[in-house]
Amino acid sequence: MTLIYKIASQEEWRAAQASGQFDGAPIDLADGYIHFSTGAQAQETADKHFAGRGDLLLIALDDALLGEALKWEPSRGGQLFPHLYRPFLIGEVLWAKPLPMRADGSHDFAGLTS
Repeated sequence: MTLIYKIASQEEWRAAQASGQFDGAPIDLADGYIHFSTGAQAQETADKHFAGRGDLLLIALDDALLGEALKWEPSRGGQLFPHLYRPFLIGEVLWAKPLPMRADGSHDFAGLTS
């Protein structure tokens, strides 16, 4: 099992819970797939795309349960990132936890992705 992570706003998560699935954030919908990060990539993703946002959750899924719609594709610096080419069901989520923010606007992943 490899955990992969989605960073989402609390508003996006509430909408997903109400509908039973996460269709994607605006960037996901524009790109045609849901962006995920590995534990090793999550901090850089947060720093690049979510700095200063305090309304975030970290959502964990098991990559093995997502089937053939999950593709590992090159992105930043040639790193392979998990991309899901379908919505994910709320029932596929292992957990969703608040993503704490430090005083400098970065996010604290301590204990979340290990």
